[in-house]
Amino acid sequence: MLKDVVRTKSYQNVITQNSFLFKDKVALDVGAGTGILSLFCAKAGAKHVYAIECSQMADMAKEIVKANGYSDVITVIKGKVEEIELPVPKVDVIISEWMGYFLLFENMLNTVLYARDKWLADGGVVLPDKASLHLTAIEDAEYKEDKIEFWNNVYGFDMRCIKKQAMMEPLVDTVDANQIVTNCQLLKTMDISKMTPGDASFTVPFKLIAERNDYIHALVAYFNVSFTKCHKMMGFSTGPRSKATHWKQTVLYLEDVITICEGETLTGSMTVTPNKKNPRDIDIKLKYALNGHRCQVSRTQHYKMR
Repeated sequence: MLKDVVRTKSYQNVITQNSFLFKDKVALDVGAGTGILSLFCAKAGAKHVYAIECSQMADMAKEIVKANGYSDVITVIKGKVEEIELPVPKVDVIISEWMGYFLLFENMLNTVLYARDKWLADGGVVLPDKASLHLTAIEDAEYKEDKIEFWNNVYGFDMRCIKKQAMMEPLVDTVDANQIVTNCQLLKTMDISKMTPGDASFTVPFKLIAERNDYIHALVAYFNVSFTKCHKMMGFSTGPRSKATHWKQTVLYLEDVITICEGETLTGSMTVTPNKKNPRDIDIKLKYALNGHRCQVSRTQHYKMR
Protein backbone atom coordinates (compact mmCIF):
# COMPACT_ATOMS: atom_id res chain seq x y z
CA MET A 1 0.00 0.00 0.00
CA LEU A 2 2.95 2.31 0.56
CA LYS A 3 3.71 1.83 -3.13
CA ASP A 4 0.22 3.10 -3.99
CA VAL A 5 1.42 6.54 -5.03
CA VAL A 6 -2.10 7.98 -5.42
CA ARG A 7 -3.03 7.02 -1.88
CA THR A 8 0.20 7.85 -0.07
CA LYS A 9 1.09 10.99 -2.03
CA SER A 10 -2.43 12.36 -1.58
CA TYR A 11 -2.16 12.05 2.19
CA GLN A 12 1.36 13.49 2.14
CA ASN A 13 0.21 16.50 0.11
CA VAL A 14 -2.79 17.09 2.36
CA ILE A 15 -0.61 17.11 5.47
CA THR A 16 2.47 18.96 4.20
CA GLN A 17 0.54 21.59 2.22
CA ASN A 18 -1.87 22.27 5.08
CA SER A 19 0.47 22.41 8.05
CA PHE A 20 -1.90 24.92 9.71
CA LEU A 21 -4.14 21.92 10.50
CA PHE A 22 -1.30 20.18 12.36
CA LYS A 23 1.07 22.84 13.69
CA ASP A 24 1.19 22.53 17.52
CA LYS A 25 -1.88 20.24 17.42
CA VAL A 26 -2.43 16.79 18.90
CA ALA A 27 -3.21 14.23 16.19
CA LEU A 28 -4.58 10.69 16.27
CA ASP A 29 -3.71 8.21 13.51
CA VAL A 30 -6.32 5.42 13.44
CA GLY A 31 -5.01 2.17 11.98
CA ALA A 32 -1.51 3.54 11.66
CA GLY A 33 0.19 0.54 9.99
CA THR A 34 3.82 1.47 9.40
CA GLY A 35 3.15 4.92 10.88
CA ILE A 36 3.69 6.76 7.59
CA LEU A 37 0.78 9.18 8.18
CA SER A 38 2.00 9.84 11.72
CA LEU A 39 5.45 10.66 10.36
CA PHE A 40 3.91 13.11 7.89
CA CYS A 41 1.99 14.76 10.75
CA ALA A 42 5.08 15.02 12.94
CA LYS A 43 7.07 16.52 10.08
CA ALA A 44 4.27 19.07 9.56
CA GLY A 45 4.74 20.32 13.13
CA ALA A 46 2.24 18.33 15.19
CA LYS A 47 2.71 18.79 18.92
CA HIS A 48 2.13 15.07 19.44
CA VAL A 49 0.79 12.16 17.41
CA TYR A 50 -0.82 9.03 18.85
CA ALA A 51 -0.58 6.18 16.35
CA ILE A 52 -2.96 3.31 17.10
CA GLU A 53 -2.35 -0.04 15.39
CA CYS A 54 -3.72 -3.38 16.58
CA SER A 55 -1.59 -5.70 14.42
CA GLN A 56 2.02 -6.81 14.84
CA MET A 57 2.94 -3.92 12.53
CA ALA A 58 2.75 -1.70 15.62
CA ASP A 59 6.10 -3.13 16.74
CA MET A 60 7.64 -2.20 13.39
CA ALA A 61 6.05 1.25 13.54
CA LYS A 62 7.79 1.88 16.87
CA GLU A 63 11.14 0.97 15.30
CA ILE A 64 10.44 3.16 12.27
CA VAL A 65 9.48 6.13 14.47
CA LYS A 66 12.66 5.69 16.53
CA ALA A 67 14.86 5.26 13.45
CA ASN A 68 13.58 8.57 12.07
CA GLY A 69 14.07 10.51 15.30
CA TYR A 70 10.40 11.10 16.17
CA SER A 71 10.06 9.05 19.37
CA ASP A 72 9.46 12.22 21.39
CA VAL A 73 6.60 13.31 19.08
CA ILE A 74 4.93 10.04 18.04
CA THR A 75 3.57 7.51 20.53
CA VAL A 76 2.65 4.16 18.97
CA ILE A 77 -0.10 2.36 20.88
CA LYS A 78 -0.67 -1.32 20.14
CA GLY A 79 -4.29 -2.36 20.52
CA LYS A 80 -7.83 -1.86 19.30
CA VAL A 81 -9.18 1.68 19.30
CA GLU A 82 -12.26 0.48 21.16
CA GLU A 83 -10.15 -1.05 23.94
CA ILE A 84 -7.23 1.33 24.53
CA GLU A 85 -7.01 4.54 26.53
CA LEU A 86 -5.23 7.63 25.26
CA PRO A 87 -2.90 9.59 27.59
CA VAL A 88 -4.88 12.72 26.65
CA PRO A 89 -8.63 13.43 26.96
CA LYS A 90 -9.00 15.02 23.51
CA VAL A 91 -7.20 15.35 20.16
CA ASP A 92 -7.39 18.11 17.56
CA VAL A 93 -7.07 15.99 14.43
CA ILE A 94 -8.03 12.42 13.53
CA ILE A 95 -6.43 11.06 10.38
CA SER A 96 -7.00 7.61 8.96
CA GLU A 97 -6.80 5.61 5.77
CA TRP A 98 -9.88 3.56 6.63
CA MET A 99 -11.36 2.85 3.20
CA GLY A 100 -11.80 -0.70 1.89
CA TYR A 101 -12.73 -2.19 -1.47
CA PHE A 102 -16.10 -0.80 -2.62
CA LEU A 103 -15.33 1.86 0.02
CA LEU A 104 -17.02 -0.16 2.77
CA PHE A 105 -15.67 -3.73 2.52
CA GLU A 106 -13.51 -4.68 5.53
CA ASN A 107 -13.20 -0.98 6.27
CA MET A 108 -12.42 0.79 9.55
CA LEU A 109 -15.11 3.46 9.25
CA ASN A 110 -16.92 2.49 12.45
CA THR A 111 -13.60 2.57 14.31
CA VAL A 112 -12.92 6.10 13.04
CA LEU A 113 -16.42 7.20 14.09
CA TYR A 114 -15.86 5.65 17.53
CA ALA A 115 -12.58 7.56 17.90
CA ARG A 116 -14.24 10.76 16.68
CA ASP A 117 -17.04 10.54 19.24
CA LYS A 118 -14.71 9.64 22.11
CA TRP A 119 -11.67 11.84 21.56
CA LEU A 120 -12.16 14.59 18.97
CA ALA A 121 -12.20 18.06 20.53
CA ASP A 122 -14.88 20.60 19.66
CA GLY A 123 -13.86 22.22 16.40
CA GLY A 124 -11.52 19.31 15.66
CA VAL A 125 -10.95 17.92 12.17
CA VAL A 126 -11.39 14.44 10.69
CA LEU A 127 -9.25 13.68 7.64
CA PRO A 128 -10.51 12.73 5.15
CA ASP A 129 -13.95 14.16 5.90
CA LYS A 130 -15.90 13.17 2.77
CA ALA A 131 -16.20 9.93 0.81
CA SER A 132 -18.50 9.22 -2.10
CA LEU A 133 -19.57 6.05 -3.93
CA HIS A 134 -20.11 6.13 -7.71
CA LEU A 135 -21.57 3.79 -10.34
CA THR A 136 -21.19 3.22 -14.08
CA ALA A 137 -21.83 0.40 -16.58
CA ILE A 138 -19.38 -1.46 -18.79
CA GLU A 139 -19.13 -3.83 -21.74
CA ASP A 140 -17.09 -6.80 -20.56
CA ALA A 141 -17.97 -9.81 -22.73
CA GLU A 142 -14.50 -11.33 -22.75
CA TYR A 143 -13.97 -11.40 -19.01
CA LYS A 144 -17.54 -12.44 -18.22
CA GLU A 145 -17.13 -15.35 -20.62
CA ASP A 146 -13.92 -16.34 -18.83
CA LYS A 147 -15.16 -15.84 -15.25
CA ILE A 148 -18.85 -16.73 -15.41
CA GLU A 149 -19.83 -18.65 -18.55
CA PHE A 150 -16.82 -20.97 -18.10
CA TRP A 151 -18.85 -23.00 -15.61
CA ASN A 152 -21.52 -23.97 -18.19
CA ASN A 153 -19.20 -26.56 -19.68
CA VAL A 154 -16.07 -27.60 -17.77
CA TYR A 155 -14.32 -30.27 -19.85
CA GLY A 156 -17.73 -31.54 -20.91
CA PHE A 157 -19.38 -31.36 -17.48
CA ASP A 158 -22.17 -29.08 -16.26
CA MET A 159 -20.97 -26.99 -13.31
CA ARG A 160 -23.55 -24.22 -13.50
CA CYS A 161 -24.16 -24.45 -9.75
CA ILE A 162 -20.75 -22.77 -9.32
CA LYS A 163 -21.74 -20.14 -11.91
CA LYS A 164 -24.48 -18.94 -9.54
CA GLN A 165 -21.91 -18.56 -6.78
CA ALA A 166 -19.47 -16.75 -9.08
CA MET A 167 -22.20 -14.29 -10.09
CA MET A 168 -22.79 -13.36 -6.46
CA GLU A 169 -19.17 -12.45 -5.78
CA PRO A 170 -18.21 -8.92 -6.87
CA LEU A 171 -14.89 -8.83 -8.68
CA VAL A 172 -12.24 -6.36 -7.53
CA ASP A 173 -10.25 -5.51 -10.64
CA THR A 174 -9.03 -2.66 -12.82
CA VAL A 175 -11.50 -1.65 -15.52
CA ASP A 176 -10.35 -0.13 -18.82
CA ALA A 177 -11.94 3.28 -19.31
CA ASN A 178 -12.77 2.29 -22.91
CA GLN A 179 -15.21 -0.30 -21.56
CA ILE A 180 -17.45 2.36 -20.01
CA VAL A 181 -20.80 2.52 -21.83
CA THR A 182 -22.80 5.00 -19.73
CA ASN A 183 -22.32 8.15 -17.70
CA CYS A 184 -20.98 7.83 -14.13
CA GLN A 185 -23.41 8.61 -11.33
CA LEU A 186 -22.89 9.63 -7.72
CA LEU A 187 -24.69 7.12 -5.49
CA LYS A 188 -23.89 8.23 -1.96
CA THR A 189 -21.84 10.85 -0.12
CA MET A 190 -20.68 10.30 3.45
CA ASP A 191 -19.65 13.12 5.77
CA ILE A 192 -17.22 11.44 8.15
CA SER A 193 -17.30 14.39 10.54
CA LYS A 194 -21.07 14.09 11.12
CA MET A 195 -22.35 10.66 10.07
CA THR A 196 -23.31 7.76 12.35
CA PRO A 197 -22.44 4.07 11.81
CA GLY A 198 -25.98 3.42 10.60
CA ASP A 199 -25.44 5.74 7.64
CA ALA A 200 -23.25 3.05 6.06
CA SER A 201 -26.47 1.14 5.30
CA PHE A 202 -28.50 2.69 2.51
CA THR A 203 -30.70 2.27 -0.55
CA VAL A 204 -30.11 4.70 -3.39
CA PRO A 205 -31.61 5.02 -6.89
CA PHE A 206 -29.52 5.30 -10.04
CA LYS A 207 -30.06 6.32 -13.65
CA LEU A 208 -27.31 5.42 -16.13
CA ILE A 209 -27.60 6.92 -19.62
CA ALA A 210 -25.90 5.15 -22.51
CA GLU A 211 -23.27 7.22 -24.30
CA ARG A 212 -23.10 4.85 -27.29
CA ASN A 213 -24.75 1.76 -28.76
CA ASP A 214 -23.24 -1.21 -26.92
CA TYR A 215 -23.80 -4.14 -24.59
CA ILE A 216 -23.74 -3.96 -20.79
CA HIS A 217 -22.37 -6.96 -18.93
CA ALA A 218 -21.68 -5.41 -15.54
CA LEU A 219 -22.02 -2.38 -13.31
CA VAL A 220 -18.88 -0.91 -11.79
CA ALA A 221 -18.62 0.86 -8.44
CA TYR A 222 -15.75 3.06 -7.27
CA PHE A 223 -15.21 5.76 -4.68
CA ASN A 224 -13.74 9.23 -4.29
CA VAL A 225 -12.21 10.68 -1.12
CA SER A 226 -12.13 14.41 -0.27
CA PHE A 227 -10.29 16.54 2.26
CA THR A 228 -12.47 19.66 2.35
CA LYS A 229 -10.87 21.29 5.42
CA CYS A 230 -7.68 22.04 3.53
CA HIS A 231 -6.66 25.46 2.23
CA LYS A 232 -8.06 24.25 -1.09
CA MET A 233 -10.07 21.04 -1.45
CA MET A 234 -7.92 17.97 -2.09
CA GLY A 235 -8.60 14.29 -2.66
CA PHE A 236 -8.40 11.41 -5.08
CA SER A 237 -10.59 9.05 -7.12
CA THR A 238 -10.44 5.28 -7.52
CA GLY A 239 -12.48 5.46 -10.73
CA PRO A 240 -11.55 3.75 -14.03
CA ARG A 241 -10.67 7.10 -15.63
CA SER A 242 -8.20 7.94 -12.84
CA LYS A 243 -4.73 6.62 -12.08
CA ALA A 244 -4.98 3.08 -10.71
CA THR A 245 -4.90 2.47 -6.95
CA HIS A 246 -4.72 -0.73 -4.90
CA TRP A 247 -8.49 -0.41 -4.37
CA LYS A 248 -9.08 -0.84 -8.15
CA GLN A 249 -12.83 -0.96 -8.93
CA THR A 250 -15.66 -3.32 -7.94
CA VAL A 251 -17.40 -5.13 -10.80
CA LEU A 252 -20.93 -6.50 -10.38
CA TYR A 253 -21.76 -8.88 -13.23
CA LEU A 254 -25.36 -8.95 -14.47
CA GLU A 255 -27.26 -12.12 -15.28
CA ASP A 256 -28.53 -10.42 -18.43
CA VAL A 257 -26.51 -9.19 -21.37
CA ILE A 258 -28.17 -5.83 -21.93
CA THR A 259 -28.33 -4.35 -25.41
CA ILE A 260 -28.55 -0.59 -24.99
CA CYS A 261 -28.76 2.21 -27.51
CA GLU A 262 -27.25 5.67 -27.16
CA GLY A 263 -29.48 7.88 -25.01
CA GLU A 264 -31.40 5.01 -23.42
CA THR A 265 -31.51 4.79 -19.62
CA LEU A 266 -30.78 1.87 -17.31
CA THR A 267 -32.60 2.63 -14.07
CA GLY A 268 -32.59 0.91 -10.72
CA SER A 269 -31.48 1.01 -7.11
CA MET A 270 -28.68 -0.34 -4.97
CA THR A 271 -29.05 -1.43 -1.35
CA VAL A 272 -25.87 -1.76 0.71
CA THR A 273 -25.85 -3.29 4.21
CA PRO A 274 -23.19 -4.79 6.49
CA ASN A 275 -23.60 -8.55 6.78
CA LYS A 276 -25.42 -9.53 9.98
CA LYS A 277 -22.94 -12.28 10.90
CA ASN A 278 -19.81 -10.31 10.02
CA PRO A 279 -20.25 -6.52 9.82
CA ARG A 280 -16.95 -6.17 7.91
CA ASP A 281 -18.58 -8.05 5.00
CA ILE A 282 -21.15 -6.42 2.72
CA ASP A 283 -24.47 -7.52 1.24
CA ILE A 284 -25.53 -5.73 -1.93
CA LYS A 285 -28.95 -5.86 -3.56
CA LEU A 286 -29.14 -4.52 -7.10
CA LYS A 287 -32.38 -3.78 -8.94
CA TYR A 288 -32.17 -2.74 -12.59
CA ALA A 289 -34.52 -2.23 -15.51
CA LEU A 290 -34.36 -1.13 -19.14
CA ASN A 291 -37.23 -0.54 -21.52
CA GLY A 292 -35.23 0.04 -24.67
CA HIS A 293 -35.58 -0.24 -28.42
CA ARG A 294 -33.72 -3.56 -28.60
CA CYS A 295 -33.90 -4.82 -25.03
CA GLN A 296 -36.47 -4.95 -22.23
CA VAL A 297 -35.33 -6.29 -18.89
CA SER A 298 -36.15 -6.07 -15.19
CA ARG A 299 -34.29 -8.02 -12.53
CA THR A 300 -33.07 -8.09 -8.93
CA GLN A 301 -29.68 -9.59 -8.08
CA HIS A 302 -27.90 -10.17 -4.78
CA TYR A 303 -24.16 -9.99 -4.16
CA LYS A 304 -22.00 -10.85 -1.18
CA MET A 305 -18.56 -9.33 -0.57
CA ARG A 306 -16.75 -11.83 1.66
